[in-house]
Amino acid sequence: MKKLQTTSMNLTETNIEKMKELFPEVFTEGKIDFEVLKQVLGEHIETENERYSFTWKGKSRARQIAQDTSTGTLRPDKDNSKNWKNTENLYIEGDNLEVLKLLQKSYYGKIKMIYIDPPYNTGKDFVYKDNFRDNIDNYLTITGQKYENSTGGGTN
Repeated sequence: MKKLQTTSMNLTETNIEKMKELFPEVFTEGKIDFEVLKQVLGEHIETENERYSFTWKGKSRARQIAQDTSTGTLRPDKDNSKNWKNTENLYIEGDNLEVLKLLQKSYYGKIKMIYIDPPYNTGKDFVYKDNFRDNIDNYLTITGQKYENSTGGGTN
């Protein structure tokens, strides 16, 4: 079996190298001149403040974490694998982000599909709340579809 790398790709360096290939004119003393990049990209720059986007609190930090280099080792589990000697498939259990970063260096361009099965509602201990059950009356109230009467005499 081929030995896997123990560190993930340095995505920042990889992306900068790609940028240098595509836009060598935007680099000054090894750094990106964003004003020149804007000129090169022309009308393809988003300048509007109001737009659709998928966002959440902590998104910037999540991007930073995704760019961090990971160190680790992926170990095969031959006992729990099916048809270990002849398979072209791998079953990997671990933290999704860390595993994906480690796979990226050794398997870049070689993977056809990755299926990630999140461990929702398995009864195990999680660091986040994964049970968001609520009654319909409370849901309608907090979403503005039902209003409490200030005198306590019912709903409108």
